[in-house]
Amino acid sequence: MILALTGGTGFVGGALIEQALAAGHQIRALARRPQPPRNGVTWIAGALDDAPAISALVSTAEVVIHVAGAVNAPDRVAFAAANMAGTRNVVEAARTWDVRRFVHVSSLAAREPSLSNYGWSKAGAEDVVTASALDWTIVRPPGVYGPGDMEQRDLFRAARRTGVVPIPPRGHLSIIHVADLARVLLALAEAPGDHAIYEPSDGHPLSYADFARAIGAAVGRRVRPLPLPAALLRTAARADKLLRGTKAKLTADRVAYMVHPDWTADPAKAPPPTLWQPQIAAADGLAETARWYRAHGLL
Repeated sequence: MILALTGGTGFVGGALIEQALAAGHQIRALARRPQPPRNGVTWIAGALDDAPAISALVSTAEVVIHVAGAVNAPDRVAFAAANMAGTRNVVEAARTWDVRRFVHVSSLAAREPSLSNYGWSKAGAEDVVTASALDWTIVRPPGVYGPGDMEQRDLFRAARRTGVVPIPPRGHLSIIHVADLARVLLALAEAPGDHAIYEPSDGHPLSYADFARAIGAAVGRRVRPLPLPAALLRTAARADKLLRGTKAKLTADRVAYMVHPDWTADPAKAPPPTLWQPQIAAADGLAETARWYRAHGLL
């Protein structure tokens, strides 16, 4: 099978490429920058706003898996351009080339579009997909972690270096190892379209405090979770922007949805167990992630 993939140079896309190649598939992957040659992968130079590149990406594919999108952006307009208009371009290319099967990676944030520009834009992207005539499936991952992840690195560093892990004021979350997420995306790509929205996870929601303690166990240190008031998180976001600019991990928009108390996957929206079940427990996956950080000098 030939899979057209956006986001192939990213964290989730990279894991998906590994599993797709191991399963014997051919990959056509979009890339903004030149990539080293790789057997089984055809890199297509371009971005989500490049219609000719998107057309070339999709032209010979049998399935489209749309992973790419913006997690951080300066404003609502930029989020809309990346997540809504970008998705529309990929959907239109799939329709033009009659590539019926379409797997779209969204976010749990799409459940609460009023909380943040990010959630609003992901909900809008879902609307683009569901309004199409494609054989679509939407996947809303919870917190994704694993070797190669840069989003959670600061929490691991805080646990290892200070023994204190800052967390949102209250609430619970679900998580999923990147390899498990890649497996469900590949399983869906190989299955018929079902017009369903799935929320995969490892099946074991955690309080934010327990998540912090699990990270501490992964780095071999007992930690103290430190709940931060929303006002303090907003102040920290402004400071992070001053320090790291566009590379800031904590943004005002992210704070807006972090303080929501429930980012757990809905068990009723889990993928059918005959199609996919999680294989990696949080303790094992977090320990593996910590080892990867150490091996790359990031802890």
